[in-house]
Amino acid sequence: MKTLKYIYAFSMAFLLLFSCVEDDNDLTFIEEVVAPSNVSAQFQITQDNSGLVTITPNSVGAVSYNITPGDGSDAVEIKQGENFENTYQEGTYSVQIEAIGITGLSTFATQDLTVSFKAPENLEVSAEIDASNPFILNVTATADFAASFLVYFDTSNPDEEPTPLAIGETASFEYANVGDYSIKVVALSGGVETTEVTQDITIAAPTELPIDFEVFDANTFQGFGGASNAVIDNPDTNGNISGKVGEIIKGAGETWAGNVITLSSPIDLSTKKAITLDVWSPRPGGKMLLKLENLDDGNIFYETEATLSGNNAWESATFDLSAIDTGNTYQKIVVFFDFGVIGDGSADWTFYIDNIKQDLISAGPSVTPLTFETPYSLSSFDGGDISVIANPDTNGNPSSMVAQMVKGAGQTWGGSKITIDEPFTLSSSETITVKVWSPRAGLNLLMKFEDAVPWPDVSATAEITATTTVANAWEELTFTFPSIDTSIDWYNMVLIMDNGVEGDGSANYTIYLDDFSTTPTLDFEPEFELSSFDGGAISVVSNPDTNGNPSSMVAEMVKNAGQTWGGSKITVPEPFELSNGSRVTAKVWSPRSGLNLLIKFEDNVPWPDVTATAEITATTTVANAWEELTFDFPTVDAAIEWYNLVLIMDNGVEGDGSANYTIYIDDIDIN
Repeated sequence: MKTLKYIYAFSMAFLLLFSCVEDDNDLTFIEEVVAPSNVSAQFQITQDNSGLVTITPNSVGAVSYNITPGDGSDAVEIKQGENFENTYQEGTYSVQIEAIGITGLSTFATQDLTVSFKAPENLEVSAEIDASNPFILNVTATADFAASFLVYFDTSNPDEEPTPLAIGETASFEYANVGDYSIKVVALSGGVETTEVTQDITIAAPTELPIDFEVFDANTFQGFGGASNAVIDNPDTNGNISGKVGEIIKGAGETWAGNVITLSSPIDLSTKKAITLDVWSPRPGGKMLLKLENLDDGNIFYETEATLSGNNAWESATFDLSAIDTGNTYQKIVVFFDFGVIGDGSADWTFYIDNIKQDLISAGPSVTPLTFETPYSLSSFDGGDISVIANPDTNGNPSSMVAQMVKGAGQTWGGSKITIDEPFTLSSSETITVKVWSPRAGLNLLMKFEDAVPWPDVSATAEITATTTVANAWEELTFTFPSIDTSIDWYNMVLIMDNGVEGDGSANYTIYLDDFSTTPTLDFEPEFELSSFDGGAISVVSNPDTNGNPSSMVAEMVKNAGQTWGGSKITVPEPFELSNGSRVTAKVWSPRSGLNLLIKFEDNVPWPDVTATAEITATTTVANAWEELTFDFPTVDAAIEWYNLVLIMDNGVEGDGSANYTIYIDDIDIN
């Protein structure tokens, strides 16, 4: 009994304590509740001279309303989201709205209602471009005897639903493209009478560097002296995946015919003293003259010239402005092709430009763009796979990068191929050595050389096989070719692991290769190092989709199971050139739209003392296709040497190593 008494006393004390805590929480909740705010009402007057008005109240935080119509009738209580109707005579009324919150706290507002069957008079419309977004138009309107307004933001669109506009309120609309538009504002009365006004407006994005022509005010792009221009769909997406580009045609006219882009503000030349752009030229050897001019005085200018490779392909042209007089201002970019020669308007005088941007003048060779191109290309067949990855075992081979070769399920002869631009130099009796890391002793590696003729007419050397003697370690294998026809150009080296046996893609069928003693030597060392962390993986592979990106080799990035921040790192031998306002661009192939790619730069101090820039994320907008993503770094400490570029796919989400978490990256550039 004594024990029961103590249990009972303890239980009561616990309940009392819990009750007090719960009461305290309730009090905290009540203290945080505030009265409703932003109280207003929308009036919809039936356009039939009946005076019937539908009143719809709204606010932030209300659950119900008391509406006093203002015509002497009783107040009406309605819930949030409901409305009520009242019939008025002609006149002006003060409608009172009491918004009531969940705790009973309320807020009062009064809104004038004008009911008139006369046509509204003195309609005045204000249409202003939003200060924060040049594509947003804000419209307000006033009129005598008006009850409300309807706004049409594009009268050329017959399917447009008008936007309601209450008296004293603002209607806003965001346009998708620059251009000239006509808006219409209809003033509604309390009856069938209306008054309307139409106004022309121009949506023009500021013309500032960088210029990519996707959203561009064509009115700032003008030809002179016989040259013409237009913004058109990109006719050649190989080498430039932009959807829109600038077209320039030099017609019969003056030898100095050219085109000018007038910017919205002068170019800031305090740090970035180079202009780069992509240009498509129909023929090699042409000259492109770039001239920067003062907005008001054409005698203040600076010009520089570049020679184009042409050949019906995109290329990048760079113009050094390091000698420009920064005491002057320059707001016009003038472009001439083959200055001093008269054009004829034909395809031979048709050029395309895109991606005009500023860049830094480097004191030495720049480490960007990172292109992942190699002096060889890799390919595989019938279940084979080959890529360039970070060396997984530097014991016995100090190379930072090696070739990884995997034999998956497929044909028993599945393998890989290394193709070079110039033929291998082989003697009639040739010995080739290769460093090989194998998971097991007794693994057979077959090597042969082939010419560039497609199968089945290909010519090949004898097939030479060497066998590993150690497991999980590097060793050097030797392949001796007793007789080679030196009159044949041998462009391809073919490698087959365990010929005659089907692989399974496991670690047992994964080997690493390095330092082929061929001429030229194949050592797989790029100009930068690749590494990964916490589930990330990165390698250099053959480009799986050359539609939209003609590069032969790209970086493959995979997010496997691990940490949600698992990713990869690219380390360069010289620091990246970064400054305030640096923009990083990268071509990305993603399996899905909406994939987030985070990048940041780090110095070379080991973790946890590493210094990093801000983390900037860009999101893919297409699936199974290449697109260019942009990462803007508004503030960067230029005094720090940034050696590492860190990339994280879908930060905060654990990957699974599937195709859904596999992307390809190429042409990483900084400007």
